[in-house]
Amino acid sequence: MALTLEQKKAVVAEVADAAAKAHSAIAAEYRGLTVEEITELRVKARESGVILKVAKNTLVRRAVEGTDYACMAEELTGPLLFAFSMEDPGAAARLVKDFSKSNPKLVTRLVAIGGQLHSAEQLGKLAELPTLDQALAILMGVMKAPIEKLVRTMAEPHAKMVRTVAAVRDSKQAA
Repeated sequence: MALTLEQKKAVVAEVADAAAKAHSAIAAEYRGLTVEEITELRVKARESGVILKVAKNTLVRRAVEGTDYACMAEELTGPLLFAFSMEDPGAAARLVKDFSKSNPKLVTRLVAIGGQLHSAEQLGKLAELPTLDQALAILMGVMKAPIEKLVRTMAEPHAKMVRTVAAVRDSKQAA
């Protein structure tokens, strides 16, 4: 069933809105996936804060004009599913990577982040990016390490003296 002009405008506006707010975008070919598999992918996407769109490539080309993902416009060919990360840059990549492990028919075609188009092989690197909570935990660990080392260093002379006294005591008790 063909889309009317109003429906096409709505699709373009919806994809443009998602592209304008997204941290990263993934385009994957979904040829051969069943409706149940795509529904399962959509459920996982909702849980992880990823917006999935299936639209005609010509409509997506219009939608990404003027956004960071305009670099994808030239490469849009075939039946593509578009995943936009809304919460953290690696969310869509993790979703597509994990889902394609169990469903090899989902093949990554394009990866875009920060206005740059990357090859599909970069999906793994993008998927390995930490989430916001993980990044904050790493930062706090890095900030806490010098203070911990200082405390350990300042406590060490006292601890060494205690160990020496205990060793002398043990040697006198043994004799």
